[in-house]
Amino acid sequence: MIVMALVSVPTAYAASSGSIQHGKASWYSIKCNGGTETASGERLQDYAMTAAHKTLPLGSKVRVTNIRNGRSVIVRITDRGPYIKGRVIDVTKGVAAKLGFIDTGVVPVVVEVLQ
Repeated sequence: MIVMALVSVPTAYAASSGSIQHGKASWYSIKCNGGTETASGERLQDYAMTAAHKTLPLGSKVRVTNIRNGRSVIVRITDRGPYIKGRVIDVTKGVAAKLGFIDTGVVPVVVEVLQ
């Protein structure tokens, strides 16, 4: 008799260094967020190199690459979100400017966990 067991992958392993996610990025600002504190307790700043992610540990550093133009930026996860289907990360307005998608608002990206 063969017994099979389902094994779940721990969240810490799934988010280990080198993990990669593909999806869409959007941007947010203090105007959208009301200038409130982020999930980490820090106040949101439009031009900080920070982002929101649903599951990565707060403080994680990730490289976000805009697939359309190849630009990439390293950001620190300080908040939770995005909560719109298909979006994997929300970046600040400053990050969106560096990645070249302020006008479009949403762009396909690759998110790579660095630490």
